[in-house]
Amino acid sequence: MRRPVAAAFLALGICLAAAWSLLPAAWQALTAVKPEAQITASPAVWVPSPPTAEHVRSLLERKPFGRYLANSALVSLAATLLALAAAAPAAAALCRMRPRARSRWLLGLLLASLFPPILLLFPLYEGVQLLGLVNSPLALVLPYAAFGVPLATWVLEAGFRELPREVEEAATLDGLGPLGRLLRVQLPLAAPSVAAAGLLTFIASWNEFLLALSFTTRESSRTVTAGIASVSGASLYEVPWGQLSAAIVLATLPVVLLVLLFERRISGGLMGGAVKG
Repeated sequence: MRRPVAAAFLALGICLAAAWSLLPAAWQALTAVKPEAQITASPAVWVPSPPTAEHVRSLLERKPFGRYLANSALVSLAATLLALAAAAPAAAALCRMRPRARSRWLLGLLLASLFPPILLLFPLYEGVQLLGLVNSPLALVLPYAAFGVPLATWVLEAGFRELPREVEEAATLDGLGPLGRLLRVQLPLAAPSVAAAGLLTFIASWNEFLLALSFTTRESSRTVTAGIASVSGASLYEVPWGQLSAAIVLATLPVVLLVLLFERRISGGLMGGAVKG
């Protein structure tokens, strides 16, 4: 009797959590296709009648939103690849350390991944300005990659640790060195962990706002988060809710599609790694 009750409470909890997470996103998507009069109507209009693409059209006419998306994709992809390139050797070394020493290093990495980037905003800006990188993609790629390395190392280490030692020993007997084992054995076999670490780094880079706003001052250099912040009304007191909602939906869609595309690999990687036979 207890099991059905527990299952019912579990299902109810999952439904409530899903509603709590998805309803704001659904409301944002509906607002993006509502006619202007229905956005601020009282009582609230839940379903647009009829739906309109006017907000998307106005947004694309006023702002180079395609450029924002391309900049975000370039910066996030470069930061992800750089973070994985730095995290993979570190994870390979960590997974073969003694448990006590490994636990200390992993704790340090976890604490580093929780470090708020806002505390480094001023020294980072001074460095970016000194190097003449303001409005350059490198101004964002390098900090994003650095902030992504601790979490990427944590995820990759869990995947590498699940690989049997016999596979690495066989690769060593075949003449592969540490770099060869990493590239030809560990990374392919721990593909779910690589996908999970890469996507987490990519999403964090895509969503970052403060550094993007501070290090990009030209329209052509802005990423999508800084671009959304630049969307404004005709006057100081006018908020273009429809265009803002359309911008948020356009900025969210690529990340949603990536998550859906790599869903299985991500879940496998976050569960601690996997081995391909």
